[in-house]
Amino acid sequence: MRHSRRVVITGMGVVTSLGDSLESFWSALCAGRSGIGPLTLFDTTEFKVRFGGQVWEWDPAARFGVKEARHLDRFAQFALAAAIAAVDDAGIDFASLPADQCGVMIGSGIGGLSEFEAQHTAMMQKGPSRISPFTIPKLMVNAASGQVSIRWGLQGPCSAVATACASAANAIGDAFTWVQKGWADVMVTGGSEAAITHMGLGGFASMRALSTRNDDPTRASRPFDRDRDGFVLAEGAGILILEAEELARRRGARIYAELLGYGMSADGWHITAPDEQGRGAARAMSRCLADARLAPEAVDYINAHGTSTPLGDLAETRAMKDVFGPHAARLQISSTKSQLGHLLGASGGVELVISALAIHHGVLPPTINLDHPGEGCDLDYIPNVAREVRVDRVMSNSFGFGGHNASLLIGRYSGDRD
Repeated sequence: MRHSRRVVITGMGVVTSLGDSLESFWSALCAGRSGIGPLTLFDTTEFKVRFGGQVWEWDPAARFGVKEARHLDRFAQFALAAAIAAVDDAGIDFASLPADQCGVMIGSGIGGLSEFEAQHTAMMQKGPSRISPFTIPKLMVNAASGQVSIRWGLQGPCSAVATACASAANAIGDAFTWVQKGWADVMVTGGSEAAITHMGLGGFASMRALSTRNDDPTRASRPFDRDRDGFVLAEGAGILILEAEELARRRGARIYAELLGYGMSADGWHITAPDEQGRGAARAMSRCLADARLAPEAVDYINAHGTSTPLGDLAETRAMKDVFGPHAARLQISSTKSQLGHLLGASGGVELVISALAIHHGVLPPTINLDHPGEGCDLDYIPNVAREVRVDRVMSNSFGFGGHNASLLIGRYSGDRD
C-alpha cells in the first residue's frame, strides 16, 4: 500500500528525432510529423535496414565542449542534454537544496554501444594497448546517471536500471518510490539510448524485429495497423524532474502533472516474444491502477507501448481489454512510436513526457500510418490526426525483451486529493 508524500513533475527535457526543445517536439508530434528517415551515422549500404529515428544534426562539441564530449558516449550525451533542459524547465536551483536529498535514476537498455564497438575495433586492428582508458566509464549503463549527478553535485540516491525497453519506465517508477518514501526530495529520472550503431542495427535486423520498408521510411512504423512489419530503431532521451509536492509548492514551481501509480511484472514467457495473451502486460497495468487506488474507468488516455510488431500490438490490445473491460472501448489510445520510432530503453522517459504534455495542453497526439487496423486491434487508437480533448489521468506502458513490463499513471495536479 502506498502512503506518504505526493510526487509531481516540474521539469522535462527531450532529445529525439523530432527535436530537442519541448515546444518544437510537441508541435511536431501534434502535427503528425514523422522523425524517421535514411540513416546517416554510418554507411548502411550492406544492411537489411537502412533507416531509423536518428537524432539529426547532433553536435556534442557545441553543447559540451570538445573535451567533455569526448568523454561521453552518445547515450550519455543525450541524457545529459535532456537533463540540463529538464532542470532549466523546472527552474530548480540545486545549490539551494540539500545535495543528499537530490538524486538521479536514469535507465538504458544497452548503454554505450558505440564506445564498445569503437574500442573493439581499435583492439582488433592495433592491439589491446590501444584501448582507450575512458572505455569502461563511457560504455557502462550507469554512466548517464553518474554524469548527471556529477554535473550538479547531487549526492542523494543514484542508480541505473537496464530492463530493455522498460528501462526508463522502471527508472521513473523507482524514483517515484524514493521521493514518496522521503529518501529524496528531488529526482532527475528517465532514460537514454543510442543503439543506432553497426551492431545495434544489424543485431535487431538479424532478429527480424525491424520493419524493412527502406523505400518508405516515414510510413514504416505503423502500430496496430494491418500492414505493420516490425519496429523502427530510434535513439534519444527523455528526462523528468520529480519533486515532493511540498517542495514544488514552496518554491512556486509550475506542475505539469502528479505521479499517481506504478506497476511492474514479468511475463515469465520468452526472452523476446511477449505473452501472446498479454497477461504480463495486464498485470503491470492492474498493479499500477491498484497502486494509484483508482478504478479502470478513471483513466482517460493510454500512451501505448505500441511498437508496430505483429505480436506485440495485439498482445497489448488484449491486455488493455482484460484490464479495462467495457471501459476499453471508451479509452483513447495512441502510439507515438509511429512518429518517433522505438527508443528502446529511453522510450518510457520520452513517452511519459508526452503523457504529461497531453494533460498540460489538452491534446492527444495521433497514431500515424494507421490506415487499416489489424485483426484484433479494434480500440480507439487516435488514427492519424491529433485530438483536442481534456484528459485528467493518463497511463504510459513500456514492455521490454526479457518479459519486463512497466506501467506508470499520472494525473492532472490538484492541491486537494480527489
